[in-house]
Amino acid sequence: MKARLPHLLRLLAALLLGCAAATAHDQTDPSFLLTATSSDFAAYFPGELANGYLSTMTSPRGTEGNLAYMVAFMDYAKGDMARPAAIPGWTEIDYSTGKSAAGQFWLNQAGLDPAKFQDYRQTLNLHDATLTTSYRYVDGSKSTRMKVLTLVSQASPHLAATRVSITPDFDGVVQLSFALNLWAPHQPRLPLATLSGEQMQEAVAAHNLKLEPIPPATPDRAAIWYHGDTHVLAGNGNTRDLTLWLDGRAEQGLGMAEAAAIGLPQGMRPRDVKLYQSAYRLALNVSVAVRKGTTYTFSKYIAVSREGWGGDAKADVALATAARADGIDALLDAHRAAWAKLWKSDIRIDGDPRAQRAVHSDLYYLLSNVTPDTAWSVGACGITPDYAGHVFWDSDSWIFPALLLLHPERAKSLVMFRDRTLPAAQQRAHARGLQGAMYPWEADPQNGTEQTPHFAHVLGEREIHVNADIAIAQWQYYLATGDRAWLRRHGWPVIRDVARYWASRTTWNPRKQRYEILHVTSVEENYNDVPNDTFTNADAARALTIASAAAALAGDKADPRWADIAARMDLPFSAVGDHYLDMDESVPHDTGGSDLTLLSFPSLDLPMNGQVRRNDYALAVEPAKPSDRTPATMGVAPRAIAAATIGDTAETTRWIERNVAQDMFKPPFNVRPETAENNTGYFLTGSGGFLQSLIYGLTGLRLEQGGLLEAYPPMLPATWKSLTLKDISFRGKRYDITVDRDAAGKPRLQRKPL
Repeated sequence: MKARLPHLLRLLAALLLGCAAATAHDQTDPSFLLTATSSDFAAYFPGELANGYLSTMTSPRGTEGNLAYMVAFMDYAKGDMARPAAIPGWTEIDYSTGKSAAGQFWLNQAGLDPAKFQDYRQTLNLHDATLTTSYRYVDGSKSTRMKVLTLVSQASPHLAATRVSITPDFDGVVQLSFALNLWAPHQPRLPLATLSGEQMQEAVAAHNLKLEPIPPATPDRAAIWYHGDTHVLAGNGNTRDLTLWLDGRAEQGLGMAEAAAIGLPQGMRPRDVKLYQSAYRLALNVSVAVRKGTTYTFSKYIAVSREGWGGDAKADVALATAARADGIDALLDAHRAAWAKLWKSDIRIDGDPRAQRAVHSDLYYLLSNVTPDTAWSVGACGITPDYAGHVFWDSDSWIFPALLLLHPERAKSLVMFRDRTLPAAQQRAHARGLQGAMYPWEADPQNGTEQTPHFAHVLGEREIHVNADIAIAQWQYYLATGDRAWLRRHGWPVIRDVARYWASRTTWNPRKQRYEILHVTSVEENYNDVPNDTFTNADAARALTIASAAAALAGDKADPRWADIAARMDLPFSAVGDHYLDMDESVPHDTGGSDLTLLSFPSLDLPMNGQVRRNDYALAVEPAKPSDRTPATMGVAPRAIAAATIGDTAETTRWIERNVAQDMFKPPFNVRPETAENNTGYFLTGSGGFLQSLIYGLTGLRLEQGGLLEAYPPMLPATWKSLTLKDISFRGKRYDITVDRDAAGKPRLQRKPL
């Protein structure tokens, strides 16, 4: 007995620890829980479940068939720009209580009436990345308790699953339909590669469409940012082993495959299983006998792949059936563990629950849409059709810096995309008689080609600050990791060719004895074909300075012109006002509404004295018109960061509070739109900007060759007790960095090595 006691004590301790862990998990921090009730039906804007490779939308019932997408899986229809091809929807599990005197009705066709969906509750758990839905579905005289759970696996990126538990209040035979939805080609398909802006608007009107949002859940500009098409080439199912499979191909694009394996309650023998096939649906329809008060749980395991990522339909069937054999609890546990590992790196706020919830929802959507250790980037709106899935400077200047210290393995994928698509950028420069590499304004996420629609093609030719933004991001990755081997092999070729581009794109002005950049679209895009946009010029000078430093580290030789151009770049300045101008003084500029705060953006951080910085800020926040008092998301974060650089806590707090205001999110799942007024959801750019205002704004930290330096004094909003960057990574070491207050109440920054 004595010999067994230590073993029993260890077993008891393990059980107690397990119970404690389960309790901690059950009592999830409320800032991770976003919940919808039936009162949200009218304004329900879908959230997103994704793992960086595969995404799908949420829906109120939890059982609907929803649009789904894969990373960089694009449609290339003739005359159109590239756009994300919607893959067959995999979430649908429809349910019927059976035939009645009034006919047979199906859950997913029932109107969203609180009388039919009683005790309704749906929760998006940001920590676990699961969607759970529960309600009592009332179908005439019959009702059924429904519980639904859906996940897109973070641990096994090809896999997703849905579990449905039904508890009927009647005896009888019910039907469940486990479907893959085969979407019809979107109509109309507009030839956006050829239409001018006026022609595009005419075409939209001619089809009785609108560019404005239709609440609650139709995205803004849905008339042009619709999904691309996947053609199903072959598909079938097996009623004995309860599987479905299909092979498909995006329009003029890559091949893909998808499979489903259905799990029935243990010991259940269905009354009937039928394979259903049509032009729009591939399904297994299952009839089962049920008894009142008994709970029956069904599962649907999905495997998805595409060319360059995974195998064919046969391989996907094997993946799905293997997941079914392991069971959904095993898949769910691995998924939760993978997300728990991601959340070890976090931003914690003590004193502002609303801001904390915004942090967690923004981090959730960023992490859900970016892959680790690949060469795939991310669109401004993630793996959705908004902005056609194209890669903008948003990826390099807004999203990348927000991830860099917290999740460098995901930030790396964004800079590796620019390395992978360098040949396409070199070809663009060569075609225009320029040297080096000219990256697109809107890049195809698969091949890096220019995909700006024709009505905005001038941006592709003139909003060229994107090239400097790309080089700066490469350098920031090196500064954060200290990985010189990576710099030599991947970062330096991009930085070098961007520098060559700028050297061939600048013009010497002998009168001013300055270098200029002419014929650009300003970062304020309503100013087109202007000389010397200050942000563009400062950005280019920074990229050229970086190139000289990177050359030495890479063991290469810098072009001496780079340093000369950077030193003598024209940065328009008002000596009278003692502030920078937005662009060349020859261009009439509206009073107020300036984007000068971007000069203080962390990755650029143009050196200037304190008075100039304060003057720039005052000019930037002075509204030109009433609407400028509530700028779009892209305007809020730079203002918060710029206010922090001048040490104005009240102004910094004002912009941070604006960024977490209720109207900056679509309910119920904190989907961040581009502006407070539109329906362009999943605007990851805004998420990245807000997080940067905390990571770099409140802390005052900047990435420099000398380290992660405190370039500006830290600050805290008055009601906050502390801000902590948990488990950040910098040059191979990990830290907690906290801003709190000393005994005198003064904000201080402390680093704790882990």
